[in-house]
Amino acid sequence: MPVEHDEEQFEGRLGHALHDAGDRFDADRTALVAAGLTRGRRLRLRRRAAMAGGVAGIALVGVGGALLVPWGGTPAPQPSSSDVAEQPSGTPAPAPVTARDLIATLEELLPEGKVSAQEARGATDELLPPYIRLVHDDGKGPAAIGVSLNRIEPGSDQARQTTDCPDKELVPHDSCVSTRLSDGSLLKLFQGYEYPDRRVDTKLWSADLLTPTGQHISVSEWNAAAEKDAPVSRSEPPLSTDRLKALVTAEVWRGYVDSIPEDSRKPTATPSAPAEPTVEAVLGTLVPLLPKDAKVVEKGSDYSYVVVDDGKGRSYVQIDVQHGMGDVAGELFGDDAEELPDGTLVSFRPSGGDKGVEGAVMWTVDTLRTDGFRVAVSAFNAGTQHDAPSRETPALTEKQLREIALSPRWDAFR
Repeated sequence: MPVEHDEEQFEGRLGHALHDAGDRFDADRTALVAAGLTRGRRLRLRRRAAMAGGVAGIALVGVGGALLVPWGGTPAPQPSSSDVAEQPSGTPAPAPVTARDLIATLEELLPEGKVSAQEARGATDELLPPYIRLVHDDGKGPAAIGVSLNRIEPGSDQARQTTDCPDKELVPHDSCVSTRLSDGSLLKLFQGYEYPDRRVDTKLWSADLLTPTGQHISVSEWNAAAEKDAPVSRSEPPLSTDRLKALVTAEVWRGYVDSIPEDSRKPTATPSAPAEPTVEAVLGTLVPLLPKDAKVVEKGSDYSYVVVDDGKGRSYVQIDVQHGMGDVAGELFGDDAEELPDGTLVSFRPSGGDKGVEGAVMWTVDTLRTDGFRVAVSAFNAGTQHDAPSRETPALTEKQLREIALSPRWDAFR
């Protein structure tokens, strides 16, 4: 979210989704359709980085004790006993880390260079987690570096999404490795791009550490002075993979996470709702519904999609099966939507797919049952959402997409 790249982290709220969808779709009902798809996906992962702030939606964690500086420098000051607050149980708790402490710590952990544009939020905010970002120049060009701190429930979907490498079809990248460290922590090292379609060569490298107790540390760096809207200033971000690992595993961060006020560390309660179907279950239903000449050449693992080839070129097909979407029917289905005798709404939306991909074609059939159960199927004229077209039109026709979306087989998930 992984590092979340050009696809903004909508966090399950339609308002955010509709706003951010403008970065990828025209400001019409096509954008609303895409936003609704994103909202549904995020409902399955609504606890993923829900409180992440500031630094590309990434959270960071660290442990108390002496600061370990991986490449020289003076250890940053640690909280003294006089700075320790008393919890109701009588167990001492560290005073919430301040923005000044965060800036000082990160500066000490970075290799030698000029630092500017420091910005941070301490752990005193009961709703938003701590973060820090700055610009570092080691003499080879300025680069934005960010760190944020939070907690994630171990074993949750949010934890899996944070530490698992993303599907290359959804998040194009050069390298991603996820490993378990000797202390049981999970570490993900990622090298990719700020924009999946590579319309700008801004590189995004990151490291995510999740400890067995749920402390999440995330570090991000770019080869530009800002993650977006800044010219590329160097060929690569300044920190190598080894240095990213040393920075994200520095012990000091965990103590800072532990200093976050208890109330802001509690997981957000999730309203009871039908369980969303797994990717495997959705694809297991989708594939038999595909036309016989559409041979499946790839399948998604983190998200429900397939790539098919009917002999005329590869075509990316994605599907979303969602509950509780009745409250946004007015936004997603206009007056031109068809209403079937049983009350199901159906619409067909042709669009140009991702911005910046010349010749891209995306066809979507969107359906909404009266109980808020939604099935939306889209097909592209390329093997991914970001690649140049491999064919003139998608492999599935409007009629075929409609038959898939309205198939009674989806009722098993209602």
